[in-house]
Amino acid sequence: MALKIHNPEFAHPSEAEFAHILDFYGVEWDYEPTSFPTQWDGDRVTEMFTPDFYLPQLDLYIELTTLKQSLVTRKNRKLRRLRELNPDINIRLLYRRDFHRLLAKYGFGPLANSETPVIDRVLIGTSQIAIRTAELGREISKDYRHKKPVLVGVLRGVFCFMADLMRQITVPMSVDFMSISHYGNEDSAVKITKDLDMELESRHVLMVEDIVDTGMTLNYLLDYLRAKNPASLEVCTLLDKRARRLTDNTLKYVGFEIADEFVVGYGLDYMEEYRNLPFIGILKPDEGDAANRAQNKSPK
Repeated sequence: MALKIHNPEFAHPSEAEFAHILDFYGVEWDYEPTSFPTQWDGDRVTEMFTPDFYLPQLDLYIELTTLKQSLVTRKNRKLRRLRELNPDINIRLLYRRDFHRLLAKYGFGPLANSETPVIDRVLIGTSQIAIRTAELGREISKDYRHKKPVLVGVLRGVFCFMADLMRQITVPMSVDFMSISHYGNEDSAVKITKDLDMELESRHVLMVEDIVDTGMTLNYLLDYLRAKNPASLEVCTLLDKRARRLTDNTLKYVGFEIADEFVVGYGLDYMEEYRNLPFIGILKPDEGDAANRAQNKSPK
């Protein structure tokens, strides 16, 4: 899901700052999209309240305040009136100090609280991941009706996506995991350090990946799984980095196709950090260059 392109004329610099924060965290917004009548003289509207922002993914209106107490008092009065007239509207009066509290409340806090904030920008927001995962779950449920699939994941990066995906699948299913490690220098190889516990013969197997880039590791694992004689074998990946593809693998279910950038968050790590971020972000250039060099040694 692409974010909208905005070029509004903001009434105050704080609004532009807040819009920048929303863009950074991948939160969609509209600027002053709706005006609500709050006072009338007969049939004539004499006062309107136009919230600064509407966040459609959260169904939330935001009104920013300034440091002038007189304006804050006036806004609070209009806000109370608006809530009386429209009790179903979700609206908040936001002070500057509340910006990051709002982001944390809706799942963006770990980045702001990180002691090593080297994220350049958010590539895929939390709500985007949730929406796409639900879509994949519905598609998989339809395709695997009466098949009782086995979802196979490779630890550790896939655990966030696997947990969310399986909860969106409505048909009977099983889950199993395996672990691998890479060794070697230029010609990296794969070693299975934990095998599957389940028998896959005559079962419908769905390999679940966090990210596929070169496809070399995936190609190895698919050959390994095919040797177990499953009834069918398909791949579902959250991220598809086709720019780095070296092997020809068919990915039946793809969450997002991304460019050749090093990403972290939602289970993906850099030196075992950032797995806990609820979104997928891109490292800052200096960190990203180092990460890409390290990634080039791993043929995932």
